[in-house]
Amino acid sequence: MRSIQPTSQFAGDDGSADAELVRLLDGFRTGTTPLRDVVARLAATRVLVPVLAEVEQTATVEHAGSALEVDKEASAGVVALEAPDGRRALPVFSSVAAMQAWRRDARPVPVEATRAALSAVAEKWALLVLDPAGPVTVLVPRPAVWALAQGQTWRPALVPTADGLTVDADVARAIADAAAPVQHVVRAHAEPGRTAEVAVVLALDPGLDRAGLDTVLGQVNARLAAAKVVADRVDSLELRIGAAR
Repeated sequence: MRSIQPTSQFAGDDGSADAELVRLLDGFRTGTTPLRDVVARLAATRVLVPVLAEVEQTATVEHAGSALEVDKEASAGVVALEAPDGRRALPVFSSVAAMQAWRRDARPVPVEATRAALSAVAEKWALLVLDPAGPVTVLVPRPAVWALAQGQTWRPALVPTADGLTVDADVARAIADAAAPVQHVVRAHAEPGRTAEVAVVLALDPGLDRAGLDTVLGQVNARLAAAKVVADRVDSLELRIGAAR
């Protein structure tokens, strides 16, 4: 990604972190503040996007009998990080100090977090990662990035209850509506995932062979991908298979 140009409203920015964001991040670290509140504050906050020098051309020169690669032309650009699941994430920072803890050679560009999210979406980078070198690191999931980019309030797919997290009712309904009509699916429901954000638990007719199972799963996946509520609200899905009783 080429560099993001700062806006004039940050001309007097001293590079320090937003005090309310710092408070929420501390609560997120201790488990008392939900990610939803952090994202909501980000929507009204300036972040710093790191710009790094990129070598576009190199030349080979001889020195003391050795061939050396030297920079011939360089430009500044924004880089992506790779999340543990392989998706690309735009790093953003709450302060200059947090950025310098990550890369001292990075040049900070102040922008609205919403604008940073829009830039990530334009590059097809799914995630934002806030302060990757700490003091508190937050991975902003894809639906939250999309909500920030569109200036909308993020509604997480998982909501807290007295017994822990559960799948939001609208999301659970959309998943059931997408999966249940597929032939050989007896029941379908959603619950918090183990390796993904949300698990789709399918009760299937007994006796399916491998080809039949693959067909059912392919159809379920296609219908889930086409369901707008699922696409807008769920960061990642896993399928679990059970037999109908």
